[in-house]
Amino acid sequence: MRPDERKTNELRPISVLRHFTNKTPGSVLIRAGETMVLCTASVSSKLPAWMDPEENRGWVTAEYSMMPGSTSPRKSRERGGKIDGRSSEIQRLIGRSLRAVVDLEKLGPRAVTIDCDVLQADGGTRTLSITGAMIALLDALHSIEEFQNMVPGDPDFPARDYAAAVSVGLVEGEPRLDLCYLEDAAAEVDMNVVMTAGGRFIEIQGTGEEATFDENQLAALLALAKKGISELTEIQKNGG
Repeated sequence: MRPDERKTNELRPISVLRHFTNKTPGSVLIRAGETMVLCTASVSSKLPAWMDPEENRGWVTAEYSMMPGSTSPRKSRERGGKIDGRSSEIQRLIGRSLRAVVDLEKLGPRAVTIDCDVLQADGGTRTLSITGAMIALLDALHSIEEFQNMVPGDPDFPARDYAAAVSVGLVEGEPRLDLCYLEDAAAEVDMNVVMTAGGRFIEIQGTGEEATFDENQLAALLALAKKGISELTEIQKNGG
């Protein structure tokens, strides 16, 4: 029995509250079980210094942080622009995942910055951040007049597809979808999978925790991830 009595192929209950704050065009409070993340998306005409403005293309980047009260005991606040290695790795993952489904030339000379702030952590913070960030990104794009009323896949819309992510793992030899913290800590194999709504992989992060896994187990985990991401992208398509 799982700690929260879910079936092995069942996501945690998902809730999405869009327009959670009113200072950015994209603002989403997303929750999966006891994990909560605030994802905001800001649009600017100021491009990164390393980009050539003559190329007439944009950029999408992300920042990730866990709030001090998101865990027990309290997590120290990251100050002065210094972030730990885990946060740095996760925010690069979020940025890569979103750029995989964005046509930067159609975005034009604009920079979209996604901020993912974990308010409460119970496993799956990076994957939930990606799923919520995609919704915030779409709302931010829709705030631009020329992209209003468009959806991913429309010829002139910068977003080519939806992107979502979920964790899977082997716990007591059993493949499970969307691990909570207790399962994540006990998993023999832990994997994070990022995919498009169209079923294409963006990134797979899989690790044997003092264990190994075979091809059949890998196939079972990927099948679970594909099922979960299909459900998550449906939530995204329906606006939460």
